[in-house]
Amino acid sequence: MTGWSELLHSGIAVCRVGIENREGLLGSLFLTGLIGSLSHCSGMCGPFVLSQVAARMEAIPLERMTEMRRLAGAALVPYHLGRATTYAALGAGAAFFAGILGGFPGFRWLAAGLLTLAALALLSLAAPGLKVSGNEGGESFWSARIGRLARPLFASPFGLRGWLLGVALGFIPCGLLYAALAAAAAGGNAIAGAAGMLAFTAGTMPMLVVVGAVGHAAITHWRGPLLRLAPAILILNAGVLGFMAWQLL
Repeated sequence: MTGWSELLHSGIAVCRVGIENREGLLGSLFLTGLIGSLSHCSGMCGPFVLSQVAARMEAIPLERMTEMRRLAGAALVPYHLGRATTYAALGAGAAFFAGILGGFPGFRWLAAGLLTLAALALLSLAAPGLKVSGNEGGESFWSARIGRLARPLFASPFGLRGWLLGVALGFIPCGLLYAALAAAAAGGNAIAGAAGMLAFTAGTMPMLVVVGAVGHAAITHWRGPLLRLAPAILILNAGVLGFMAWQLL
């Protein structure tokens, strides 16, 4: 037990060093996920969530159905853990490769450029009529391929299958995801990149859980006022990332 305890403490210490002085970046990525999910994730990922919730509800006998079971089914914990796995891996990879250049004098310019790119992506999401998800002109080849691979998992999205479904759908192209990855890459090391994308994933979860619990139709009654605030908050968040970029220069 002592060996495991020491290993755990060592792991925590490494993670602490990896994210030290990056609290602002983590907070910004959480806010990006939270606000972006109001206008983007609920529309793009909502159908995936509702399909899984329906499959889960059909698997529960009517006599065993309770409010707690319904809410647990709407939470889709394995699916969200799968998304978190993919996003964390992408963030770690992006930050790792950005960090390879850390020993070069121009790395601060690279990090500033990545943060600026993320800020511009958020601004484009906030501006009416601008699209940055990369597939508005129709379903891309990559999205269609992921959809075909994931389709069998929708029939029974429980446990490992639910996690695998989240892992697969985490690779679908998304403008909000691009912005988050650009910001996470600026962390400069794999731990910071993974932590940043985990913060982003945590931000997207509340709205998707609500979508699963009450459905799109009920959300439209109160989503409107929040959507009117979302652009202003996205612009503010872009300003925070821009300020962080300016500090690096």
